[in-house]
Amino acid sequence: MTTPINPLLLDFPDHFETERLLVRAPRPGDGPTVNEAIHESHAELRAWMPWAVEAQSIEDTESVMRRMAAAFIKREDLMLLLFRKADGVFVGSSGLHRIDWNVPRFEIGYWIRTSLSGNGYMTEAVNGITDFAFATLNAERVEIRCDANNLRSAAVARRAGYPQEACLHHDARGTDGALRDTLIFAKVRQAS
Repeated sequence: MTTPINPLLLDFPDHFETERLLVRAPRPGDGPTVNEAIHESHAELRAWMPWAVEAQSIEDTESVMRRMAAAFIKREDLMLLLFRKADGVFVGSSGLHRIDWNVPRFEIGYWIRTSLSGNGYMTEAVNGITDFAFATLNAERVEIRCDANNLRSAAVARRAGYPQEACLHHDARGTDGALRDTLIFAKVRQAS
């Protein structure tokens, strides 16, 4: 039997870089920047993200950033913000969610601002976050889940080399209230 992990005692960085991106935990003061991208991308986000059905105020987004900064420190959820290194522009959000430290298992979630979609930033971020999960957090399993109708999200998982494990039929309700199917993609640590 293994000893349960106390995630509060795990030391790891709150940021790292990929070729074009700075990937970091949220901080107080990030709300206005993130809110601007949410508003720009609202039409696309609200189709898939329950939190984006209603438009958020800057204060709402700042509150989320502060809660997620605290959750990162407490190791409950590891939200990560993506910034373009060349000019500091906010690209989107991702992170490691639904964490089970005793495996360790993580789920990567993501969204990208509409004006920067189609440039490979999210695939780059997912690859970097996957490497971070396996190399730094000692992950045994990393998943990506998305609505089966969210073709762009599924394409990111596939481009990042995630094999599809399953399709869960009528697994959840979409933002429109209709039943949806959920695709599950996963990578696992390779036995050495």
